[in-house]
Amino acid sequence: MIQIQQELTERAVEMLNLPEDTPCYLLDLGCGSGLSGEFLTDQDHVWVGMDISSSMLDVAQEREVEGDLLLSDMGQGMCFRPGTFDGVISISAIQWLCNADKKSHNPPKRLYKFFSTLYACMARGARAVLQLYPENSDQLELITTQAMKAGFSGGVVVDFPNSTRAKKFFLVLFAGGTMTKLPKALGTDDRVHQAHFTDIRERGKGKTRKSVKKSRDWIMEKKERRRRQGK
Repeated sequence: MIQIQQELTERAVEMLNLPEDTPCYLLDLGCGSGLSGEFLTDQDHVWVGMDISSSMLDVAQEREVEGDLLLSDMGQGMCFRPGTFDGVISISAIQWLCNADKKSHNPPKRLYKFFSTLYACMARGARAVLQLYPENSDQLELITTQAMKAGFSGGVVVDFPNSTRAKKFFLVLFAGGTMTKLPKALGTDDRVHQAHFTDIRERGKGKTRKSVKKSRDWIMEKKERRRRQGK
């Protein structure tokens, strides 16, 4: 498990495309016992780790990791100043926001709260690379849709898409700045396996005409939107 965590962290940091030989201030979401943080330290970066599990953070403290640790629920949003971080990584954490573990939990709302506050605390032009294990395509669509609503552009990069064991999903997000190409997926024989989305809305030709407010079509469209949002 330690080796897999280190390999995933190394891959995530690679896709952050940070400037060489320059220490950066990074956020590790779902940091757990600090295994990813140790890699960041080895790369001379300064980092903050955030996790919902106090017991995992206790282990990180026992291991004397060098990052600052924060006990917090990602679904309640980030508590950092605007533009704080040069980059963000997460290893196998954000898919848990799709679960309604309490009656008060609304997955679309929690995801939007997470992504909107994450966008705010990132420096403009910074990247977030979030490795995840989506249960199905619907869950992956829910996550990417909420990220797009929050202002991010980017997409999903799938490493080793043809392998059952080695296949890995990475959500690569750009917080403003100029549009950048997604990193190339590994194990694809020069074919890029990625799903791309953008925060730029299309205008002009092909735009769907809105239904008249309060009409039957308008009501049905509103019901369908709310159904997709889990309401």
